[in-house]
Amino acid sequence: MLLGGDREAGLEKADVPHLELLFSGIKGDMHAGLTRKSDIRTIKQYARDTDIRNVRQLTIVSEEELAEIAGLMGIPEMKAEWLGANIVTAGIPDLTLLPPSTRLQFPSGATIVVDMENFPCRQVADVVAQHHPEPKAGFVPSGMHKRGVTAWVEREGIITGGDDITLWLPPQRLYAHMGS
Repeated sequence: MLLGGDREAGLEKADVPHLELLFSGIKGDMHAGLTRKSDIRTIKQYARDTDIRNVRQLTIVSEEELAEIAGLMGIPEMKAEWLGANIVTAGIPDLTLLPPSTRLQFPSGATIVVDMENFPCRQVADVVAQHHPEPKAGFVPSGMHKRGVTAWVEREGIITGGDDITLWLPPQRLYAHMGS
């Protein structure tokens, strides 16, 4: 499933048949742009509203993890639209745990690169609460390690709903100096 929306529509998206990926992100999407303003995620590195490279051009979630979140929250479903997602996958186990720099390549050649896990936040919890007000506080803990990933466009192209996705995983090794 692919979800699109315009800059004026806000976080929630609507089902669309295809997305046009540009180096700046999804054409017309509110998260498109080569740069973005720094925010709470980068506050330790930059003052708020500093221009930085936009590696949060797209949000990708999985059907399986959405079902897990809904189950943990005790609601019938968790819709990708509520999370502001752009791409919904099926069949990629533990999508949210894909390592940074994983490439997702589509038949058109369009390729996106995973930046990092997209952590659950209060903004999304507010959208979920519009549909299921009673468990609002449950979204953040239920969505931890299940809310998908953010990504940026490495190669432009059109992606279509139902496209096969080829995963290119980077070599992995642990950094021995994490505690230093």
